Amino acid sequence: MFERLTSDRDDRGQVGIGTLIIFIALVLVAAVAAGVLITTAGELQSSASNTGDDAQAQVSNQIDVVSATGSVNSDNSAVNETVLVVKKSPGSDPIDLSEATIEYTSSSDSMTLTDDSGFNINATNGSTTNDTVLDGTSERKKIAITLDGSSGSPSALAEGGDATLEIVDQSGASTVYGVNVPDVLTGDFVSV
Repeated sequence: MFERLTSDRDDRGQVGIGTLIIFIALVLVAAVAAGVLITTAGELQSSASNTGDDAQAQVSNQIDVVSATGSVNSDNSAVNETVLVVKKSPGSDPIDLSEATIEYTSSSDSMTLTDDSGFNINATNGSTTNDTVLDGTSERKKIAITLDGSSGSPSALAEGGDATLEIVDQSGASTVYGVNVPDVLTGDFVSV
């Protein structure tokens, strides 16, 4: 009633060894693929972490402009220097203002200003130390922008004139501040 399908027992052994070899090959290929995936995932996680840190710095590292004044020239016709008092916003990392740039845009000028080439940084207490880093939220620094039209400096802002200042710090975070000169200039200083 029962028939034997094969009469040669050696064939069954060869099929078993072939299956075992294929199984081992599949396991090795899967192990290599898993290793590549784990390595790639680790690199992507590291890259994503760095990108996240950079994005967080750009969002949280903000410079706040506390006040802005302008020095009026001798004939009361224009502002020839703008002084911004700045501080770092809460939650920001220390901000080195010497690494910052200011994108200055007015009706007559559009230029990028840097420390000692367009603006100067001073402490608010009158100290001339070279400390250009905003460490705490209570610390203030003065950024003085000369507006005389000389090489590397924007032109003076006439009565009723305006300009846009975009301050970009070392992390790439930017703060935009608008300067508006009053229509009538009197005295030595005006709020801008």
